[in-house]
Amino acid sequence: MSTLSTYLSDPFLHDLYSQIRKAGAVRSISLDLTHDCNLRCTGCYYFEEGMDSIVDESSDLDAAFKDLVKSEKERGTNFVTIVGGEPSLRLDRLKVIYDNFKMNVATNGLVKIPFEGFEEMPIGVAVWGDHQTDAELRNSKRDLFSIALENYKNDSRAFFYYTVAPGKSSEIESVVKQCIENGNKVLFNYYSDVAHLGGDLDYHNGFGEVRSEVDRMIELYPGEILTTTYFNQIITKGELYGQQWGYNVCTNLSTNFKPNEERLGNGNTFNPHFRAYNADFKSTRRCCTGIDRSCESCFDAWEHFSWIMANMKQHMGSKHEFTQWLTSMYMFYYINRLLNSEFDGDLIEQIHQQLQEEKASV
Repeated sequence: MSTLSTYLSDPFLHDLYSQIRKAGAVRSISLDLTHDCNLRCTGCYYFEEGMDSIVDESSDLDAAFKDLVKSEKERGTNFVTIVGGEPSLRLDRLKVIYDNFKMNVATNGLVKIPFEGFEEMPIGVAVWGDHQTDAELRNSKRDLFSIALENYKNDSRAFFYYTVAPGKSSEIESVVKQCIENGNKVLFNYYSDVAHLGGDLDYHNGFGEVRSEVDRMIELYPGEILTTTYFNQIITKGELYGQQWGYNVCTNLSTNFKPNEERLGNGNTFNPHFRAYNADFKSTRRCCTGIDRSCESCFDAWEHFSWIMANMKQHMGSKHEFTQWLTSMYMFYYINRLLNSEFDGDLIEQIHQQLQEEKASV
């Protein structure tokens, strides 16, 4: 504890840490709000693994949804990551989640989530590349990126959730600039190629050029990028204190899913509350983004945030390491409005500056 006290003698770190402690622990679940979608994106984990087929159309889904909300509130859940399917197609269910939990939602951006009634909802708007790449990967003849930009222009709730492929680093600056000029911030995600298209989409090629370009975006737009240099490194390299990313270290695994029992008993940390619910609102699956897919192909931002956050002890060796952990933790809380704070660019810029200063002092 004396080491923590020493680190927290830095006023900025003390402020970040105090805000997180005040917000409290996250007891989270992931929920597919619907199995329907208005797109069929190439490489979307949801459809590649047939998660939409789990739903029995003859069942009373509305009753099951109501029961799930009730049971999760009783279980102590206080945060829900909404995915699918396309959540904007079921605003009725989305409103129930918004009114009962802290939450975030991922959307493809084609149907605008109204402001009224969802005023404080964190919205991650998908983009998979510049206009042509985005449309091609998402199997559409429409300019999907332009539609999303128009729908969420200057929307204080929305950030663009930019999934970038290994061979598409040259598009990053253009996409980022368009998002920022649209009045939105950017969080990076990384393309998995679960459709096995290969070529410049193949994650086996590595994300070295992407990692360098994302770091350059942080330098250019430090108040607008919601990815830190440390987080960018961890997710693209898949390494954390001698651990290699994969099923045996992933922390967001359904704790009531029987096939996970051996993993949950292997001694590696995990989130004891977490469950990933399918769109039948009853069954759970292995993890947020997979049933049987290789975890080697997972570069999901929320999964990797959790991996860092759950391993605080490993980051206590120096002030620099602690700063890397704390700023990752804070960024997760900040993006998801767990701190009741709007997307303050000045604060984000301070976080990036702190990381640079700590790195320079090592």
